Amino acid sequence: MARLDADLAASDADLLTRYPGDDGSRQPVHTVYVPADHWTSDLPRQWGARALAALDEHGIDGPALAEVADLDPALAEEVLPLVRAKLAAEPIEDLRIDFEDGFGDRGDRAEDEAVDVAVAALAAAVASGTAPPFLGIRFKSFESPTRRRGLRTLDRFVGGIAQGGSLPIGFVVTLPKVTAVEQVAAMVTTCDHLERTHGLGVGAMRFEIQVETPQSILLADGSAGVAQLIGAADGRCTGLHYGTYDYSASLGISAGRQSMEHPAADHAKAVMQVAAAGRGVRLSDGSTNVVPVGAPEAVRAAWRLHARLVRRSLDRGFYQGWDLHPLQLPTRYAATFAFYRNGFPASATRLRAYLRRDDSGFLDEPATARALAWFVARGLDCGAVTEDEVMDRIDVDAAGVRALAHPRRVG
Repeated sequence: MARLDADLAASDADLLTRYPGDDGSRQPVHTVYVPADHWTSDLPRQWGARALAALDEHGIDGPALAEVADLDPALAEEVLPLVRAKLAAEPIEDLRIDFEDGFGDRGDRAEDEAVDVAVAALAAAVASGTAPPFLGIRFKSFESPTRRRGLRTLDRFVGGIAQGGSLPIGFVVTLPKVTAVEQVAAMVTTCDHLERTHGLGVGAMRFEIQVETPQSILLADGSAGVAQLIGAADGRCTGLHYGTYDYSASLGISAGRQSMEHPAADHAKAVMQVAAAGRGVRLSDGSTNVVPVGAPEAVRAAWRLHARLVRRSLDRGFYQGWDLHPLQLPTRYAATFAFYRNGFPASATRLRAYLRRDDSGFLDEPATARALAWFVARGLDCGAVTEDEVMDRIDVDAAGVRALAHPRRVG
């Protein structure tokens, strides 16, 4: 035994370092990308109000929601008031103020001014308590043509926010269009520099990697790029976000065929999923550029598409995605809430039986029990199920569910 402990000590330590597991914290169900010059401190409330008005304008009652989101009518009746409450209280869970594709190249002066305005608006939102629980910026990539501008924006924004003494809780930045492992290593160097320069604590700067180039998936030597990107991040990478349209275009897929459900997209996301498993890095699916605007039939068709794509992502283990328009919020939450409410009764029954050692018809192992608890915890986080429902069905409180889902991290 002592010999084996000694022989495996290095691999044991390496496993704990490389595969720390999920930290048990809340993961947002979506990320909203807003061009920097569109961002205001009141934007979340405005988006929620527009989404609620659209539900009223298009007569979305229970039966109508069942039709546009392809839900069982009884489930749609349960979900609709939850969606309305969410749009009123917390319409945006995660926000990226976009200085990359959504802003474009407008010259240094215009971008510097936009950074300063965005910083002031974000500080006001945080101070007033109206900021989303998760937020950050997307800056221009570390490829040679945009590197200096991206760094300038990142430094100016972080410096402006840090004048308040620290970064907001839930702050993360997005590194786009990664084409080399060295760019992620350079991002780590940048984070170290920003922390020292602006008086931030060590590790305060975290970032997510956008997977939107072929090199992110497969490097020139044939190795899995995304796995190496995570390693090069030195523990600072919080997530991998799939970029639907940049990735599809880089493979030569025609514009009319670019989609979150194209086989090329499914391949890339499967590689991301395996590379991120156990490494404490969350996954986010991409977006659809078909938005609910125009004639009533066009709005409903876009809602049907969006709801189906959200449900498809959830079924495949991608619990987060992108939203680009306020009218995508109703179907984001309708599909998400329905996913958790539909699965909650069976998950709760199996968890209760597992904890009591009852006969449920399933011989669930600890790993399965953790997955069931994780499912319930996600439903709690987004508001799809309540703590009272969890207590009633499982006979354990929310803290107990989280402890079961993340035994190494919680409790």
